[in-house]
Amino acid sequence: MTPQELKAACLGMTGAREEFPFDEYNSVFKVGGKIFAISRLDAEPLRVSLKCEPELAVQLRLSYPAITGGYHLNKRHWNTVLLDGSVPDGLVRDMIEDSYDLVVAGLPKREREKLHWRGLSERG
Repeated sequence: MTPQELKAACLGMTGAREEFPFDEYNSVFKVGGKIFAISRLDAEPLRVSLKCEPELAVQLRLSYPAITGGYHLNKRHWNTVLLDGSVPDGLVRDMIEDSYDLVVAGLPKREREKLHWRGLSERG
């Protein structure tokens, strides 16, 4: 996954915005004012930090050496993914969507409705 593909995947989520609250280098992708992805898009190697369900976070780390506890984040709820090709792009996209969904699920109902978001239990 290239930096451009990563950025497009994050910004492809409804209501997603790119901000630079920490410095001019680290892209912070937010929805409803809450972070769901962080990446320094010009870094080599490219990495992205994403929110994750705690049990799944551990499972992914055991399955992929390129997935580690979130760098400078709560390692129980965040993973950092080294985008070196060892983690399939489809899985990375799924992880971005899962991170987004976790954040949106925690937003007030009014914010979720603005995004036309449906929880997993509401999807058919």
